[in-house]
Amino acid sequence: MSEKVLQASEVITPFESLKDGMVWVNGDGRIAWVGKASALPEAAKGLPREEYPGKRLLPGLIDIHLHGGFGIYFGEGDLSGGLHAYSEKIAFSGLAGFLLSVAAPTADELVEIIKTYVRLFENDVFAGSTPLGLHLEGPFLNPEKKGAFDEHWLRIPDLKEAQAFLEAGKGWIKQITIAPELPNAPELAAYLRANNVVAAMGHTNATYECASAALRGDFRHVTHTFNAQRTFTQREPGVFGAVMDSDDVTAELICDTIHVHPGAIKMAARCLRPEQIVLITDAIGGAHLPDGVYGSLGQRVTIKDGLVLLDSGTIAGSTVALNRALHNAAQHMEYNYRQVVRMASYNPAKLLGLDKNYGSISAGKLASVIVVEAGGDVVMNLVEGKIVYQKG
Repeated sequence: MSEKVLQASEVITPFESLKDGMVWVNGDGRIAWVGKASALPEAAKGLPREEYPGKRLLPGLIDIHLHGGFGIYFGEGDLSGGLHAYSEKIAFSGLAGFLLSVAAPTADELVEIIKTYVRLFENDVFAGSTPLGLHLEGPFLNPEKKGAFDEHWLRIPDLKEAQAFLEAGKGWIKQITIAPELPNAPELAAYLRANNVVAAMGHTNATYECASAALRGDFRHVTHTFNAQRTFTQREPGVFGAVMDSDDVTAELICDTIHVHPGAIKMAARCLRPEQIVLITDAIGGAHLPDGVYGSLGQRVTIKDGLVLLDSGTIAGSTVALNRALHNAAQHMEYNYRQVVRMASYNPAKLLGLDKNYGSISAGKLASVIVVEAGGDVVMNLVEGKIVYQKG
């Protein structure tokens, strides 16, 4: 790939904001330099230049919790064809990379899904956004807070079962969601942490005391905060109270303004520091398709005006894209735009231990950057030095 210089009215790294900034992309698909246009090194002044006046240049976004989209369901159907198609189609939303959130009715089926995806991760080249690994949302969830899951898919944490998942995953399993109040959950979380897998607290009916102990222990992260977890009251602060009372935990937010009311988004941002929030989509296979009836996690869902419902009336995932979630967060949080950008870029990369290459615009990192308009639409998505999407 050829060297070039990207210029925008503002470059957000996201640790600083550079007015009239530039990014020098080298021939290896990495960032050679970033700074103000007035300081561009002599060696880069003769390179081809792409200019984006009136627009912002950001790090490529990372979504660590999504189940599919465009009629593609992770873990179902043609896994290879579906993943390749999804990689290309989702590039419109500015993703540099993403985790595949997967589940299955049985342990054996889940192991086979993991093995298939690992072969794809290890051997295939993807034309759009990069698959970064797997998130197992279950099976160790509390049926009382099952959300959109079939309760027959859920069971008590089992160390041998988890070991089989990790053995099949060969290092590609990055995160597993667990309800901490279930038997064996603390031991499993300790095992995951020892193996560099994020133990995330979710789909849980834990009390404030139980959730707080988990977050002081080996649980490092919280799956879709507010959703599918014990709610807050003045006498029982619940999971949300434990999250808000934690200094180190990172917490996911689905900023579609459906799962989480704008007032709750603002409240979470007031209670947590910018480095603690991770924006996600929790998008389902029917995301980015017209309103209609689709499948999700073995159940039927109806999508109408962005709302996804099971026949029972339970909300079942979202249809939002991460660039839109970022824009929503910027509208409803009392943080500056630079701080919100890190919630969809650096924070997820650091949580997964991928910040050496992803999550910020700095010399030596992969040249995965996006250009966005004021309304949040992505104009251009550059992944590892290659343009994978251009608006229009």
